Amino acid sequence: VQLVESGGGSVQAGGALRVSCAFSGFTYDDYAILWFRQAPGRARERVSCIATSAGIYGSTYYTDVAKGRFTISSDKDKNMVYMQMDGLEPADTGVYYCAAVWPLNRLGCYPDLITDYWGHGIQVTVSS
Repeated sequence: VQLVESGGGSVQAGGALRVSCAFSGFTYDDYAILWFRQAPGRARERVSCIATSAGIYGSTYYTDVAKGRFTISSDKDKNMVYMQMDGLEPADTGVYYCAAVWPLNRLGCYPDLITDYWGHGIQVTVSS
C-alpha cells in the first residue's frame, strides 16, 4: 500500500487549500483513509476520515478542528482522497499526513481507528 500527499502550500488566514492523497495497493474495497496533521512542537492529531463502509460511526468523520471548515471526499475511479480546507487559520499550520486502515472490517470511521499505512506528509502554512 502506498499513499502520496500533494496540494499543500502557503495561504493567508481565511484562505483555502485542497490537499490530496493518491493511494494504491488495496486489493479489495474495505479501507479507510484518514488525514492527520502535526503542528510544530505538538503531537500528531487526527483531522478527518473517509471509509468504504459506514459501520455504526458513518463513512466520514471529522474531529473538532475540522468540523464546519474541512470537507473530505474521494474519487474511487482515480484512487484519490481529497480534503478541502476553507477558512484556514494560522493554527492549521503543520504537516498533513494521509493514512490508511486496511482491512477495515467494515467498521466505518470508528473514531479510534489504528492506522496501518502512512504517507510522507505535506506542509501547509497559514500566515496571519
